[in-house]
Amino acid sequence: MRYTAVVAKVLISMPDELLERVDREAKRRGSTRSGFIQQAAQRELGWPDPATLDAALERGRAALAGVGAFESAEHIRRERDARDTGDRRR
Repeated sequence: MRYTAVVAKVLISMPDELLERVDREAKRRGSTRSGFIQQAAQRELGWPDPATLDAALERGRAALAGVGAFESAEHIRRERDARDTGDRRR
């Protein structure tokens, strides 16, 4: 787990049996207790993991691979103008 900002340290309470399971699973994954709990919290909150983000970016790159060069501001302007005038041709 890489930190990109200030990291807070917290004190939490959990049953001993749960902590033992967390520690065993973290060790099995080659992670730390903190890293494992962070990943679990991110999963619970719906945060995508880096692999999911990388896969989404790759799908986007693949989708745009054959498009060629274009000026995004011009494209956005045409879209906006078409919407304002009701003209759906681009």
